[in-house]
Amino acid sequence: MKLVIGNKTYSSWSLRAWLAARLTGHPFEEVLVPLDTPEFASQIREITPAARVPVLIDDDVTVWDSLAIIEYLAERFPDAGLWPAGRAVRAHARAICAEFHSGFSDLRGHYPMNLRRAPALHPARPDASRDIERVREIWRACRSAHAGEGDFLFGAFSAADCFYAPVVTRFLTYLLPMDETEHAYAEAVMAHPLMREWRASAARETWVLSAEEVD
Repeated sequence: MKLVIGNKTYSSWSLRAWLAARLTGHPFEEVLVPLDTPEFASQIREITPAARVPVLIDDDVTVWDSLAIIEYLAERFPDAGLWPAGRAVRAHARAICAEFHSGFSDLRGHYPMNLRRAPALHPARPDASRDIERVREIWRACRSAHAGEGDFLFGAFSAADCFYAPVVTRFLTYLLPMDETEHAYAEAVMAHPLMREWRASAARETWVLSAEEVD
């Protein structure tokens, strides 16, 4: 398998797919194509007509879009436990992932993922309050229901945490409000070995995308 991703500092969608791929335990080749560069423009259309990352290539199968990649990996590696085992819980996990995938435009647009930025309030304080409160509501509900099963949204680290891990980084980077339960979840995500590995790689990057930099 091969996974094509963007810059680890900025590419939240790449992070989601990469975490899921690593959770399967199956080896894959990681191909990083720097975003907003001539190389990206020339290379990505040879890989997918969508011209976006991430892209998963598995022999003759090419899958783009983070959510589609996660679903493909869950089918390909059913023993990896990417989705919870119970039907109702699995439906809940899929729903909160799909909800973020199709919404939260204010949070995603005004508070970009930037693993290099020192934690500080957004200087312009753009309003994403509805998105922020909804994320907090999701986290609280999941942790309340599964608190005795592990530190993550549905107990063990799963596809839902792959999806919300980049959101955790936004909350911490821009000092967005969190209560004790939400902060404990955020700390657990950041302490996960795969998140540590991704962040260590991001720290070694030298690319700067001005559109993603918030002073």
